[in-house]
Amino acid sequence: MSLNLTDVEKIAHLARIALTPQEAAELGGSLSGILDFVEQMAAVDTSGLSPMAHPLHMAQRLRADVVTEQNQRERFQSIAPATQNGLYLVPRVIE
Repeated sequence: MSLNLTDVEKIAHLARIALTPQEAAELGGSLSGILDFVEQMAAVDTSGLSPMAHPLHMAQRLRADVVTEQNQRERFQSIAPATQNGLYLVPRVIE
């Protein structure tokens, strides 16, 4: 797909980018190259391939889901300015 100068100027206007005529011509060539590459990629038959989350076949290293800290809820709530029924009370910010 080839973009002409009018297309590039319209894209630049929508993106609020000021371009000189020389910059618009250079950008048009670059954008046309990108769109041609996307067309090439779309033409590849991928019907027999399964989607991949990662290019390498390897298991994720996950840590064990274990508690690593002591429960200090009572201590933290004892030093809080205001609590009620196990919740922290804060000033209303939205009316």
